[in-house]
Amino acid sequence: MAEPIHIGHIIQEELRAQGRTVVWLARKLNIDRRVCYRIFYSYSIDTQVLFKISGLLGRDFFAEYSTCLNLD
Repeated sequence: MAEPIHIGHIIQEELRAQGRTVVWLARKLNIDRRVCYRIFYSYSIDTQVLFKISGLLGRDFFAEYSTCLNLD
């Protein structure tokens, strides 16, 4: 089995790559920035939150999972 996907780290890396801050993301999600840090440390997050973050950052974070599927 492949290594688990650490989606929180992937989100944090994308946020940094875009030059955006945790405060920006927290405001856009209408959550406390401490909750954002919890997201960054999580291996999994709620799909609705992931959907919102994907839209905000313009990146399909669900693809991180679907590319690992072996459907043979």
